Amino acid sequence: MPVPPFITALRSHIGTSLLWLPGVTGVVLDDADRVLLGRRADNGRWALPSGILEPGEQPARGLVREVAEETGVDVRVHALTSVGAGDEVRYPNGDRSQYLDLTFWCEPVGGEAHVADDESLAVAWYPLHQLPADLTASSGERLGHALAFRAHPSAGPHFTR
Repeated sequence: MPVPPFITALRSHIGTSLLWLPGVTGVVLDDADRVLLGRRADNGRWALPSGILEPGEQPARGLVREVAEETGVDVRVHALTSVGAGDEVRYPNGDRSQYLDLTFWCEPVGGEAHVADDESLAVAWYPLHQLPADLTASSGERLGHALAFRAHPSAGPHFTR
């Protein structure tokens, strides 16, 4: 997976120290109630499209960019459905990161689902009742929060209280 240039620049100063980064995830649901997933190149598991925001990038715009870059699908963002901090991640090179994730519910508005970069091995639409067994745990949780929000938007986004 490519490392954004701003992270490479930061790493030149801080080495492998813990880096706190803003991330976005998209729960893209079509009219047939299918969810857009990508099989990740780094671990071979299915996951929701996600990525790191660039410095100063608005979260919803960053998500639209990430989904298009990874899947070829253009989306419209409907709502923020969850906010949460993930566990620390340690990469094989020793780098340590932790992500604040903002998950958004989206709908496709154009494009065709396909592998659009080197971050995915496959891209596909899955019916909600037939999700792949090797879906990442974090994607399953974020999908659940988005579906709960869609069913009861007045409850607001999920976050740890």
